[in-house]
Amino acid sequence: MNPAPYTNNLTGSGTTPRIVPDNLKTGVTKRPREGEIVLNDAYRELAAHYSAAVLPGRVRKPKDKASVEGTVGNIATAVIATLRHESFATLADLRAAIHERVAVFNAEPFQKRAGSRTSVFTSEERPLLRPLPAVPFEIASWVYGRRVQKNGHVVFDKNFYSVPYAHIGTAVDLRVTDSMVEIFASDQRIASHLLAPPGVVNDYRTHDSHVPDGGRYEPWDAARVRQWAGRIGPDTTTVVNRIFESVAIDEQGLDAALAVLRLTRRYSGERVEAAAGIALTAVHSPRYAHLRPILESRQELQRHAAEQPASAADTSGYVRGADYYAGGAR
Repeated sequence: MNPAPYTNNLTGSGTTPRIVPDNLKTGVTKRPREGEIVLNDAYRELAAHYSAAVLPGRVRKPKDKASVEGTVGNIATAVIATLRHESFATLADLRAAIHERVAVFNAEPFQKRAGSRTSVFTSEERPLLRPLPAVPFEIASWVYGRRVQKNGHVVFDKNFYSVPYAHIGTAVDLRVTDSMVEIFASDQRIASHLLAPPGVVNDYRTHDSHVPDGGRYEPWDAARVRQWAGRIGPDTTTVVNRIFESVAIDEQGLDAALAVLRLTRRYSGERVEAAAGIALTAVHSPRYAHLRPILESRQELQRHAAEQPASAADTSGYVRGADYYAGGAR
């Protein structure tokens, strides 16, 4: 497969207006008998970056690119074969040796016409090249259909990247390079962020303009979790504090503490607080797995009902009086 940028170290560089690749999957995803050819995403982007048209050769039709097929054999003989007995300590040394052999190969005169490959390139081909783009092409991978969370961020590799709040709840596509994450809605790029370094997790990359009120998104930390627990009640606060006390660093306890607090999404704060009190009587450091069965079996409601004082005897209703039993009905 011919690369889009045409480079010659001796005479200059540029891009070709047309690319004629084979039909291998690295370039062509599908070539139907009728209809439009479907290119691999990365290869399509490379062609667009260099403003080149991709015209794949037909299957089992080597004459569609006969000059390329012939040159492959000539290069293998002139370069690879001549270097097969040499050893190289570094890739830079190997690259330099290959460039030297290619320069010699290109300078050799033709057998059936005047000139050489170098002279033909200089006089005929180089004027047809287009200038190289200002920036080199970066290979990218795509992640499709990633949903934007309610906090206005989309997740990639356990890190969070913001998008404009109008896209909350929608599906977006991510284009990921070695240094950037670009977010697309349909064919429109709506956000871009520097990619989080390798090994970093739970990192929030947020643009102020993406947040409705212009403020930054506040990530969850131990202080914010404790504030939420305090709004529910003292027993819930105790549960959360003991979770954080049981781990080496606060970040290890965030998920466990938030799991407990998120029970308020299904049950009222009063019920969660009561369940926390019951769990504390049985376990020193309760978790979500302890509180959930209490709430599902309604133990906290049964305990609350049992603790209520007994009401006075109910004297209302229909009761036959003494006259009824005195002598009327015999």
